[in-house]
Amino acid sequence: MGMIDWRLYLVTSGSGPEVVATAQAAAGAGAGLIQVRCKSAPATELLALVLAVAEVVNATSPSTRVLVNDRVDVAHAARLRGAPVHGVHLGQDDLPVADARAILGSDALIGLTAGTVEMIKEAQSRTGAARPDYLGSGPFRPTPTKNVGRTPIGLYGYPARVAATDLPVIAIGDVRQDDIGYLARTGLAGVAVVREIMHAADPGAAATECLRAWDRGARSDC
Repeated sequence: MGMIDWRLYLVTSGSGPEVVATAQAAAGAGAGLIQVRCKSAPATELLALVLAVAEVVNATSPSTRVLVNDRVDVAHAARLRGAPVHGVHLGQDDLPVADARAILGSDALIGLTAGTVEMIKEAQSRTGAARPDYLGSGPFRPTPTKNVGRTPIGLYGYPARVAATDLPVIAIGDVRQDDIGYLARTGLAGVAVVREIMHAADPGAAATECLRAWDRGARSDC
């Protein structure tokens, strides 16, 4: 699978051309992963968006991984067209990891949402094709993009989640630039951001500042 820079993971929102431009800017700034997420889009529209994002991201930063939220079929269609789409991020109620891997291939990068310690332990116990490559854990704080009905994890909930697995754990749920340095100290592999970059006047600059905040936190001088 090669080395993955987990520090900054952009999850997109919306479906217009600004999404493609923002993904390109974030990749250029150093975001290691970009997940194309637009739950309201029909399959044809989502596929077109995924293809456009994958093209510009690959041209800008070939090491940045592009994933599709939930839709294994769309990721598969994009990969069949030769697009540089690397995998999917799945929820607990989506297609099982092993089935997604069977469709996408053994080289696919597959993430799984695991918001509780129990979910993380269950994922940790898996073997073979059923084992995800990383875990997304949230919500960090209440957010409309991650409204799952669970109590927010907060800063102090992540060390126990990290300790429960050797898989990379990514925090998600209204993570803001000011949070990132502190989250970097908890043992997390990285943070997923949505609005902090998607709503920024300069997405590339916002992504750069997020990465700087992570690196300061990892050095414990934030």
